[in-house]
Amino acid sequence: MSRRTTPPPGEPVADRIVDIDVTTEMQGSFLEYAYSVIYSRALPDARDGLKPVQRRILYTMHEMGLRPDRAHVKSARVVGEVMGKLHPHGDAAIYDALVRMAQPFSLRIPLVDGHGNFGSLDDGPAAYRYTECRLDPAAQPMVTGIDEEVVDFAPNYDGRELEPVVLPAAFPNLLVNGASGIAVGMATNMAPHNLGEVVAAARHLLAHPDAALADLMRFVPGPDLPSGGRIVGLDGVREAYETGRGTFRMRATARVEQLTPRRTGLVVTELPWNVGPEKVIEKIRELHNAKRIAGIAGVTDLTDGEKGLQLVIELKSGFVPEAVLEQLYRLTPLEESFGINNVTLVEGQPQTLGLKALLEVYLAHRLEVVRRRSAFRRARAADRLHLVDGLLIAILDIDEVIAVIRSSEDTADARARLMGVFDLSEVQANHILEMPLRRLTRYSRIELEAERDELHRTIAGLDRVLGDPDALRDLVSAELAEVAAAHATPRRTVLLEGTLPVRAAAAGGAALEVADDPCEVLLSSTGLMARRAVDPADVGGPAAPDGPRGMHDVVVARATATVRGHVGVVTSTGRVHRVHVLDLPALPGSAGPVSLAGGVPLGAFLTLEPGEAVVGLASLLPEAPTLALATTAGTIKRVAREPAPGRDVWEVIRLAEGDAVVGALPVGDEDELVLLASDAQLLRFPAASVRPQGRAAGGMAGIKLGAGAAVVALGVWPPGAPGVVVTLAGDSAALLDAGGSLKVTHAGVFPGKGRATGGVRAHRFLKGEDALRRGWITTWPAVAASASGEPITLPDPDQRRDGSGTAVAAAPAAVAGRT
Repeated sequence: MSRRTTPPPGEPVADRIVDIDVTTEMQGSFLEYAYSVIYSRALPDARDGLKPVQRRILYTMHEMGLRPDRAHVKSARVVGEVMGKLHPHGDAAIYDALVRMAQPFSLRIPLVDGHGNFGSLDDGPAAYRYTECRLDPAAQPMVTGIDEEVVDFAPNYDGRELEPVVLPAAFPNLLVNGASGIAVGMATNMAPHNLGEVVAAARHLLAHPDAALADLMRFVPGPDLPSGGRIVGLDGVREAYETGRGTFRMRATARVEQLTPRRTGLVVTELPWNVGPEKVIEKIRELHNAKRIAGIAGVTDLTDGEKGLQLVIELKSGFVPEAVLEQLYRLTPLEESFGINNVTLVEGQPQTLGLKALLEVYLAHRLEVVRRRSAFRRARAADRLHLVDGLLIAILDIDEVIAVIRSSEDTADARARLMGVFDLSEVQANHILEMPLRRLTRYSRIELEAERDELHRTIAGLDRVLGDPDALRDLVSAELAEVAAAHATPRRTVLLEGTLPVRAAAAGGAALEVADDPCEVLLSSTGLMARRAVDPADVGGPAAPDGPRGMHDVVVARATATVRGHVGVVTSTGRVHRVHVLDLPALPGSAGPVSLAGGVPLGAFLTLEPGEAVVGLASLLPEAPTLALATTAGTIKRVAREPAPGRDVWEVIRLAEGDAVVGALPVGDEDELVLLASDAQLLRFPAASVRPQGRAAGGMAGIKLGAGAAVVALGVWPPGAPGVVVTLAGDSAALLDAGGSLKVTHAGVFPGKGRATGGVRAHRFLKGEDALRRGWITTWPAVAASASGEPITLPDPDQRRDGSGTAVAAAPAAVAGRT
């Protein structure tokens, strides 16, 4: 290979050609190009989670003073500043990066506050001459302290400016917002996470450097995507957290709705990350025209700024909505795969990191930032203290200071004489010479003495941080907690361990159909719901809430249903909320102990009013037992078997003003009902004495209450069951989770009585106790858990009907029998 060069004047033209080895030239050129792309353009730094162009944009906006409390400026101005000073790769690359940092559907925590059309998943943004921007409040922690020598600076592309090598980054931006990029021979694709969860894991790792990955995943169970939706199958997430590579599936959130009296539809409210509604609509139309999907009558996009995403898929009559939805998941972008590839720059070298390694790199960076900031602030404080000491010396003998200055020939002479007479340093003498005379007052002396004392305290505190690694870690942990408290938002993405079973339709062959098998729906004490298969012979039988424990959680309610059917969630306001069983994750097995660790929070399926609480589940099967309800005012009601209404929420009891439902359980004629009041009175009577009533009825008298008493628990005792009564007594004015005395009593010691009578005493109060704060009627052996799901040990059963309880420091939030 020959390369032409420009020879010095006078040399022959033949000398302009130099022979070089083509292999060496290609290797060198390619490596230079690859290094430039990897380090300077495509891959984020593991410390601040930013690519160079993103870092330059945020730094430039900070230098321009575009804080959240300032007015927006034209994006063109920011693009010009960045391109002219720091990033020579063109305005298109800069504006694209700026736009992405302003899109709430691209980043979990946007860093730029955009004003104008910054695009959507289906449309691009307006040109930068039409849009405006400033820093988002969440971007402030990324650049705070950058003027305090906390990071290194390097020359820009032409050597005329300096730019930060990395930003201070007060939160783990790389994990929170993720990243994507294609370099030479490698690529990165990182999923976003919840800020509060990531900060909690980082703080735990600070306190426990040897923490295992399983410990960190208690805080970060999986990605939290900006678009919400669901993640199906967490094995790939666990693999990515361990190795840096893994795959998971993102699934849209959809529900079945009755669009018109004769037409059913699917309403999609959340899509997989980076999937727009137009992409879904186009794919559905393509499949419909190719006759690869059936049952769809039309698709309408009703998305707006108030309701958010609303993609309505209208279905033809005669098609099972769940079966059509399953086809859409399989054939359209309503379900997409995401491949995690955590390739990031660590000390300038690309590495593939797992969850713990990513947190360790970030924490090492943050510890160094805070250490350098503390050293900078200490030096500043020490310099100021030196000046204050000099001013105090001058103020003590101000007349002599003035005389020395007035008698001096010039400034240099005055400086030298001050240094000699008062034993001052040159810095102190210069400061005194430049100080206005108005500062030389008694009030200024008081201010200086207060400032001196404050500076001593500041220096002592900074010395402690610089000299004690534990104090440094505590400070970093506290600052992380402050950022999370200010900017963290609730989790948007629901994590599901498994998927939905499907099978080919027996007839028609037009769609896949979810098997409508019998199942039972379970509700845990921490609000998780799931379903598991049951033996068909058990359908319609009693479904008492004496469930098992899983992950220190207690199953407090269960109801029989079918996979394609519905179940009712009963609340304290006497309402029933319909929940589609198919939306619930399926648990393995059909009998024995279960764990609801893979359940879904109840809030993913229904929205409760302020003060409204869930009190039980109701089976909507025609052959299910009647539902028994009890209220705080002592009312008891059995709801007659009636077809469920066509709406999603309905009332099952007429409540008086101030009354509320405390329990909802399935009951048969052969069972016994138990009511427990706050004055420790227990009434046990046959369920057959309560006749079933329609939904509009208000029930009948259940227990005769004493003055100021209220019902706190409802129980059902099947014939021959080894029942127990668990009571918690305490101060009625104390917090609900405060301790008290806990007592477990065998059911057999309580005599049966008639309905609407006063009952018998079930718990003798100790000094300082005036009420039963909680109570449970269940089977034995039983398990208990706190409000956070931690296990609580129950005392042994007491044969005394009206004995006192055993003192406990923490109150159980749920108690249920172990099956």
